[in-house]
Amino acid sequence: MKTRTGDPWMPAPAYGRSLVGLGMNLMVEDIARAVAFQRTVLEATAVYADPDFAVMRAQGSEWMLHADHTYDRHPLLRRAMENGARGSGMELRLHGCDPDRAEERATAAGYEVLASAADKPHGLREAYIVDPDGYVWVPDLPTRR
Repeated sequence: MKTRTGDPWMPAPAYGRSLVGLGMNLMVEDIARAVAFQRTVLEATAVYADPDFAVMRAQGSEWMLHADHTYDRHPLLRRAMENGARGSGMELRLHGCDPDRAEERATAAGYEVLASAADKPHGLREAYIVDPDGYVWVPDLPTRR
């Protein structure tokens, strides 16, 4: 069930036809809360946001957020609720996002830091930060060595 009033930023069919490559759509409990996390910690920009749907952009990538209530008749919502933490075992990596600064912002805002920023053997410095819906975001930068 949609809760938005008024017209969306663009017709859904036009937006759908504009998508290319790999896309992410994250189901979230509360759009405003998810947008706040992503703006604060990841320095993402909300291209569009209403109570049902948001389009986020950072580091040259774009992804969507859909509120749980928009999936009220879709089997994916039941599956997500039955299996515990959303996206369990999945890392949402945002390449080019400074992990040290993201960790500082997350800590200051009271978000959970699962693993502090550290240089890894695979050539990236990364941190693991949990958003309010349980998704694990991994901002990373190449190491200097």
